[in-house]
Amino acid sequence: MKNKIIVKDIDINIKDEYISLTDIARYKNPDEPKDVVKNWLRTRNTIEFLGLWESINNINFKGVEFDSFRKESGLNSFTLSPERWVTITNAIGLKTSRGRYGSGTFAHKDIAFEFASWVSAEFKLFLIREYQLLKQNETENLEWNVKRILSKVNYRIHTDAIKHNIVPKKIGKLRENFVYANEADVLNVALFGITAKEWRELNPGLNGNIRDHATLQQLVCLTNLESLNAEYINLGLTQSERLIRLNDIAIRQMKVLLAKDDSLSLMSKKW
Repeated sequence: MKNKIIVKDIDINIKDEYISLTDIARYKNPDEPKDVVKNWLRTRNTIEFLGLWESINNINFKGVEFDSFRKESGLNSFTLSPERWVTITNAIGLKTSRGRYGSGTFAHKDIAFEFASWVSAEFKLFLIREYQLLKQNETENLEWNVKRILSKVNYRIHTDAIKHNIVPKKIGKLRENFVYANEADVLNVALFGITAKEWRELNPGLNGNIRDHATLQQLVCLTNLESLNAEYINLGLTQSERLIRLNDIAIRQMKVLLAKDDSLSLMSKKW
């Protein structure tokens, strides 16, 4: 998982939903970013915002200690460090960190966006955009991995049907693997229009196999095809009969999954 985004040529470290205020502050003062954070913490508006956020999100927030800070905020003599704020009020919105993901002060994204707005309205907008893109990519990667795992689990059902209905008894291991690969290509041809070997020959520079580079829609369809093919095998359908049926189903399902997307080039040929 990516732990950094780049905003206006500045690296911004991220830990879970906490964004580095120290990195954001470099936009205003690249030499002394800690001073920028401390100056922000001195203002009454900041203290009131932090107190409100903690009251909403932290049941263990110490309101009495917060009131003391609020009364002092804005005075010329008032200073406050992130460490002191966290220690005295038991706050969870700010964190200080040292380690591989960057050192300095981190804040929950709600607070980080507020700080970024104080630093620069323009910087805040770019920060929000890059953060949203990061989270969107993380979600898509998670969904893809779940679908890939589901496809692999479902493939066991498929291979079990092959083992009990297609693989002859007392066959050598090499021949047995050939039968499994041959049946896997029934699904590859039905969905992608090519065999695993043909895909490797067309994509010599890519790692993995044809399924590792499938889209989410294709993985969903593949999972369905594996279950159907297992049932067709158990029913005794020939390979050619199964291929025709599976290709018909793949085309229909992909049209639904892709909705208004007309790019069905991988399945344009009906077998």
